[in-house]
Amino acid sequence: MHGTGDQNGLVGLYWYVSLDVLVDNNPVVTQVISLGNICLLDGSWTSSAQFSGCGWVWMDSGGNIQLMRTRNFTQRESALHSEVEALRWAMENMLQHSTCQSFRTDCKELIAMIKNPQAWPSFATELERIETLQICFPDFSIIHVPRARNQISDFLAKTARSFDRELLFIGCSIPVGLPRPPQI
Repeated sequence: MHGTGDQNGLVGLYWYVSLDVLVDNNPVVTQVISLGNICLLDGSWTSSAQFSGCGWVWMDSGGNIQLMRTRNFTQRESALHSEVEALRWAMENMLQHSTCQSFRTDCKELIAMIKNPQAWPSFATELERIETLQICFPDFSIIHVPRARNQISDFLAKTARSFDRELLFIGCSIPVGLPRPPQI
């Protein structure tokens, strides 16, 4: 995946992911997968932070950022609790702002939880909320993406977590007062 900068300094994501297949350490095949109309999400947590953070980016079928949002909240019990909170919040927002039903995360444990909630009894309350929201998404999907493909939502979540006061932002580009994400 490649990035491009816009006039606001925001790094945009192209609409594809390249999967390289290696044979004897030589690239052999590249496959292109469309990421059309997706919501990339991430949660952020550290044991020493006052807040946990989450962020999501909704991209249309052309790979254009339609909306992004970041917020922090009172620190959750663990990194995985923050990831679940990020998914719940992203789902609620997609219901309000788009027809997107396809979610992407770099957290494999989150996907395992959604696919088999009974195996995660300590998250029963949180997963019940997710299951209730899923009813509103007839074509719901959640798929793993490598962290390198999830840099903007990762950046949004980490920025919100490290903010020293409450933060809630919604927009189409990073506001001037926040630092810029790394180049992709």
